[in-house]
Amino acid sequence: MSNATKKTAAEARAELKTVAQTPGAAKPDAILVVDNVVRDFGGNRAVDVDHLEVQRGVITALIGPNGAGKTTFFNLITGFDQPSSAKKAFGGPSADKAAKWSFNGKLLGNTAAASVAKSGMVRTFQLTKALSRLTVMQNMLLGAKDQRGESFLAAFVKPLWAAQEKANIAKAEDLLKRFKLYEKKEDLAGSLSGGQKKLLEMARALMSDPVMIMLDEPMAGVNPALTQSLLGHIQSLRDEGTTVLFVEHDMHMVRHISDWVVVMAEGRVVAEGPADTVMSDQAVIDAYLGAHHDTDLGDDSLLEEGAMDAPKKEKK
Repeated sequence: MSNATKKTAAEARAELKTVAQTPGAAKPDAILVVDNVVRDFGGNRAVDVDHLEVQRGVITALIGPNGAGKTTFFNLITGFDQPSSAKKAFGGPSADKAAKWSFNGKLLGNTAAASVAKSGMVRTFQLTKALSRLTVMQNMLLGAKDQRGESFLAAFVKPLWAAQEKANIAKAEDLLKRFKLYEKKEDLAGSLSGGQKKLLEMARALMSDPVMIMLDEPMAGVNPALTQSLLGHIQSLRDEGTTVLFVEHDMHMVRHISDWVVVMAEGRVVAEGPADTVMSDQAVIDAYLGAHHDTDLGDDSLLEEGAMDAPKKEKK
């Protein structure tokens, strides 16, 4: 999309008001479109997504109980895992449906994780992937794309890449200041707290100027003192034009910052819509609370972090 036609975050959110609140609903300006993505582990089906679209320029939350397949879905879409063979439709083998998904109009099926990142879709992880024995600044510089100095021959000719490296360092410093990590830039990444590592991973992801960022439980293990800072950073990303898709169990956070919510249960998309609408959906209540489906979701005690999770573990 050209700068001339690029929508503001407010315009992108306004478009969602026209979207049907049903699983797999079409979006006015979908940046990610997923069809027939299935992942089996032995006899267990972890992911079974018939159709899903993610609106460009907004914050979409992907929620569901433990074991719903959220992280597995992230792994598939970003090239860290591959879908199982073609989905068997009701009509039998002749009606098999091949998995496919596109990002920004480009098909990404069977694309390596590095190529997915180069296309503009970057992710973070539940367990942070900071390189502990490198400094914070070195971690940041690893996130920069198209570095001329990474070429074997060019590496010996500093004038070819010195200016680019200087620009990357300046960009990294600006991001570290934004994420309150500038004073730690020469510290080893392994010395950071869990929350600071989450901030570092998000900052490093931004070094590649992503079009869309996928955050896997950004609040997990984060000190409450840093929670508000992370929330602000995520909202700023959206306001600056970056599409955000995140997995989260903290329903207070989901209500506070998400523009749209997608609910997964047993690998399937069971509901979509604005947070307040989704929280009152019977399929969502059943998925989260099971036998306690008649419990009022408006009770804040049920919306504490992890309080709505089923006892199963997330399938990886």
